[in-house]
Amino acid sequence: MRKIAFFASISIVSSLFSIFVYRQLFDRPRISWEEGEGEARYTNLMDKLLEQRKQGTFHSAAPTNFIVAAELSTPAVVNIRALQEANGGLWQGGSMTGSSGSGVIVSPDGYIVTNHHVVERSSDVKVMLADKREYKAKVIGLDASTDIALLKIQADGLPFMVFGNSDSVRVGEWVLAVGNPFKLESTVTAGIVSAKGRNINILGGGSSIESFLQTDAAVNPGNSGGALVNTAGELIGINTAIITETGSYEGYSFAVPANLVQKVVRDLREFGMVQRAFLGVGIQDLDSDLAMEIGLTNIEGVFVNRVHLNGGADDAGMEERDVIVGLNGYRVKSTPELQEFIGRLRPGDDVTLDVFRSGKKLKTKITLKDINNTTAAVRVRGDELLNLLGCELREMTPAEKRKLKINGCVVSSIQRGSIVYLTNMQPGYVITAVNGARITSAGDAISAMQDSRSWVNLDGFYENEPDQYSYRFKK
Repeated sequence: MRKIAFFASISIVSSLFSIFVYRQLFDRPRISWEEGEGEARYTNLMDKLLEQRKQGTFHSAAPTNFIVAAELSTPAVVNIRALQEANGGLWQGGSMTGSSGSGVIVSPDGYIVTNHHVVERSSDVKVMLADKREYKAKVIGLDASTDIALLKIQADGLPFMVFGNSDSVRVGEWVLAVGNPFKLESTVTAGIVSAKGRNINILGGGSSIESFLQTDAAVNPGNSGGALVNTAGELIGINTAIITETGSYEGYSFAVPANLVQKVVRDLREFGMVQRAFLGVGIQDLDSDLAMEIGLTNIEGVFVNRVHLNGGADDAGMEERDVIVGLNGYRVKSTPELQEFIGRLRPGDDVTLDVFRSGKKLKTKITLKDINNTTAAVRVRGDELLNLLGCELREMTPAEKRKLKINGCVVSSIQRGSIVYLTNMQPGYVITAVNGARITSAGDAISAMQDSRSWVNLDGFYENEPDQYSYRFKK
């Protein structure tokens, strides 16, 4: 009997010891729920993540639940139809062409965000809400460099989405893509964040900002301008593009980050155009050869290949071959990341850069400027006359004013077949007077032509042409 008790005791002790060892080596973090509180309590790693979230340093998407996010987002996602009349010629009637996409209501009084390419050059924009109500929309502003547009409808008490913090989005996090294509009501697809700071060279232009959130949530034609939503139901991006060889979704979709969208929306509401800030440098990504040549141990940062005269960086003493490795205390790893950071700021804002130069790390403070090397707010877009007359205007740069010794504005583009096109005017024409009145800015010229009742008379010059050129046309 004693032998049986002895062996039983050994067995029990061995079992308890085995359980103890297993828990120490293999047991995973656990989640426990308390009834009535509705909040998960995490142990080990999850405790740390939860604490980060409370401190505002990390926004966790767990636990995964798409129902609440879908219920919050679908009423605020709308269908957009943008129509443009195509000129059929002298003996033929015009025809209507256009595009269809999605949009996101971002305020209860009817402001809607969509893509620039959905409503570009459209004379008639209509919005259908999730409940089938239809409104005519006014285009408040457009920004081709981020592919964002802001619309306004006359309505109140609308369901709207709250912006989330796109900086806190983590690769691997679950997201929803919500669209309203082709009057099919809202469509919801799910996926994960595949990458951040993606540049796919789709927008073009020297001032474009491509720092997309890449996801594998299905986004098809008609979903452009729709919402990318985290599982908390917050708007973290505006769906913009897909990479495809067939025209349909093939596994890669891209969204403009919400933090950048918010800045563009603020500018468009306040000024009608984006107040674009620039460091005043030419930049490129590092590669292994360049990093080794400079003396960097890792391939992170942005290489400065040019410093623009009289720009913010020039004023601050930056040099070619500097490497920007930080901005306002945040690490800078790539060109798209730096462009997104700067894209959220306005001319006149100050930034502190961490710069690697000749084997040393330096800090430099830069006051950002606009493309004309000024810090003043610009209140005209330049495309206000596009639909009316078929031309776009821009301000003269300080260098152009010094060289030509005149004040005015420059015709930056002319639409084929338009009123201005028929005068044989060429892009680059510098307007100095409208209907005999001297003008000093693009805003002056736009106002004068808009206020003209019938005929418009323009006086001005072309660079390297000594004679004055005048054009006359009827609105």
